[in-house]
Amino acid sequence: MKFYNETELYNTIGANIKCFREKSGLTQLDLSEKSKVSISYISKIEAPSCNKSISIAVLNHIANTLNVDITEFFERRI
Repeated sequence: MKFYNETELYNTIGANIKCFREKSGLTQLDLSEKSKVSISYISKIEAPSCNKSISIAVLNHIANTLNVDITEFFERRI
């Protein structure tokens, strides 16, 4: 998958995390507690205007919590 800039990449990842979180019936707070990632970080990642770099370790914690392969976060779904 090719992303033309970081904003496009971060928006794709954030939208996918939100989608999988909602499919799992979790709130941002639930995901935060289960993944041990701060609620403010989860909120920033999911925001459409996210321009914050996201660590692979954090993505791995979130993917494991949501029981999805980390590569799912990089798929364009729109």
